[in-house]
Amino acid sequence: MSASVLFMSMSLDGYIAGPNDEVGNPGGDAFDRLHEWYGDFSRPSGAVGELWDEWNKPGSIVAGRRTVEQIDHWGGDNHGVPIFVPSHRPPGPSVANYPLVTYVRDGIESAMAQAKAAAGELNVLMLGAYTAQRALEAGVLDELQIHQIPVLFGGGRRLFELLPAQIELEIVRVIDTPDATHIRYRVRR
Repeated sequence: MSASVLFMSMSLDGYIAGPNDEVGNPGGDAFDRLHEWYGDFSRPSGAVGELWDEWNKPGSIVAGRRTVEQIDHWGGDNHGVPIFVPSHRPPGPSVANYPLVTYVRDGIESAMAQAKAAAGELNVLMLGAYTAQRALEAGVLDELQIHQIPVLFGGGRRLFELLPAQIELEIVRVIDTPDATHIRYRVRR
């Protein structure tokens, strides 16, 4: 059975994007600092290589509208799998050129159900802070893979800005490297 897994790199003070996160500057100022841990986009060795494999072999993706629009939906292809975007508004015209991208207008629960059906036995990769918050609220996010980067941004976009209630997590795995501490959590239900 597939699991929905949020994969995010985050500064120690909780930011997933730096200041000035906008179209033309996706991820904001100093965004690259959050992703230096995986090097030059080639598979690292050891335990970080296992994280790389998990990130690069999803069965489907659920990503927030802001995330996908800032990068034009990855040109319609991210890992060659279906991409589901929960949104109350219809997509822009460019999405018609991207057959793997589906805008889901009836909520995060429906987007996740469609993504899990498409993923089969593989995991659903989740991206986007707002979308992750809504998935936690709806009870459809199973795990969080947080790459905790040893830096304090002091501003930008936080991963968990607003949550409706306390959410308990269970630590499943910790991998400590010089560049990041990689913590996998399971959402307790």
